[in-house]
Amino acid sequence: MTSPTGEIYRIDWLPGTDVLHGTCHCGREHTAQDPVEMWEWMLAHPQGHHVDEPRGNSS
Repeated sequence: MTSPTGEIYRIDWLPGTDVLHGTCHCGREHTAQDPVEMWEWMLAHPQGHHVDEPRGNSS
């Protein structure tokens, strides 16, 4: 059994669209249509989660 990390990742589907909206445990946000792209972005933390990057920025 592994111990909890305390990191929470949240992905919401925007109804009526193919868009996923993700929020990383650091508070940065990202939108994508591909669930694999979304998870890769989240799990790459902190790469792509720069402080000077506007929140909600889609790549």
